[in-house]
Amino acid sequence: MGKKRAKRKPTVARSSTTKRKTQEKRKEPESFADGVLRGLILAEKSARRIARMYGTPIYRWKNGKVVAEKP
Repeated sequence: MGKKRAKRKPTVARSSTTKRKTQEKRKEPESFADGVLRGLILAEKSARRIARMYGTPIYRWKNGKVVAEKP
């Protein structure tokens, strides 16, 4: 027959103080603008990494002109 499943551990009841401690550690949800900024920063890091791998320049806007830079 098939594989046997591992037995689950019985659930442990938590006290109300434990629940409060975990709730205090939760972060506030970030705003939409903060999420967009974080995404743009991650995209820039990824683009630089890929450009380094393939030896291609990165094009940026500097002083009103588009400039090719080595990553």
